[in-house]
Amino acid sequence: MTLALRVPEELSARVPAEQRGPGRDRSSVRMLVSRGTEVAHHRFAELPEVLRAGDLLIVNTSPTLAAAVDGRLGHARVVVHFSTRGDDGRWAVELRDPDGRGTTRPHAGGPAGTVVALPGGVRLSYEEPVAAGSGRLWWVRASGDAAALLREHGRPIRYAYTERDQPLSVYQTVFALHGRGAEAGAGSAEMPSAARPFTERVVARLVSRGVQFAPITLHTGVASMESHEPPYGERFEVPEASARLINAARAGGGRVVAVGTTAVRAVESAVGADGVVRAARGWTDLVVTPERGVRVVDGLLTGLHEPEASHLLMLEAIAGREAVSRTYEEALRGRYLWHEFGDVHLILPEEKPHAVRCSSNCA
Repeated sequence: MTLALRVPEELSARVPAEQRGPGRDRSSVRMLVSRGTEVAHHRFAELPEVLRAGDLLIVNTSPTLAAAVDGRLGHARVVVHFSTRGDDGRWAVELRDPDGRGTTRPHAGGPAGTVVALPGGVRLSYEEPVAAGSGRLWWVRASGDAAALLREHGRPIRYAYTERDQPLSVYQTVFALHGRGAEAGAGSAEMPSAARPFTERVVARLVSRGVQFAPITLHTGVASMESHEPPYGERFEVPEASARLINAARAGGGRVVAVGTTAVRAVESAVGADGVVRAARGWTDLVVTPERGVRVVDGLLTGLHEPEASHLLMLEAIAGREAVSRTYEEALRGRYLWHEFGDVHLILPEEKPHAVRCSSNCA
């Protein structure tokens, strides 16, 4: 699905919400709520009032890695974006060129045998493309401990629409298991950003209103910012306890809302033909499309995606093409902010006739 609209550059969120003025925190972003083609405007802090007792939120516990590292390809400066760690110890990486503004632009990877020098004497040896016909991501083998390299020399991946580098803490969500039993070196190359607006206060209010949480894990790879490719295979886990919570919520009439496209991809990879979610872990290459549809989730909380982004197919699978187009037109009219520090979109099942309304504090 491609939307016939253009997102003005000034609608890119250049800094996190909490840095845009006094008295603001992560939950200060705006939230567009759609039920079919009905659209309502809220603040994210109003989420506990929008959801109801019995609803369940599926949240991704993957921490964000400091996945960008400076290196050298011969005499040229490059930036390596570490994407995904394979079962065989190799890493999928994307090579980027510094653009002189503190960010990067694409650099064709390969050929096989190419060596990139990194800090601490670590060298990356290029072996093969991750996907045939695509030179963006390559499997490489590191001569040293890549996880330690990221901890010591890495920084969060940053794109040109942001204003400046931010500390890694800015890219961690309240649900991230970083440092709390997470597997060493495991994490997401880019933040599972739909969960970023959650604060401990919002979570407590949701729990007090009877909304439940089901944690899953999906470690995201590097997004294709320029070519908008579908996601490659990613490592995921749906624990037994979360599978039980999801099945119980569905049986009890609660709405199952995924927080982020990563949560949809994980849980839809763990559902059987009978519609029952079961514990699962491993790799998923599932791409949710309107043709495939969804079997588990009733709704989705997500950011605003570029008009060419492959994630829009997932939104269409959940809400329908007309509803997605209507919502994005409204987001442009309302001057919502895009990207990981921007505003969010909550898709819920349709309940009321078509309308556009606004809560009292949505200006």
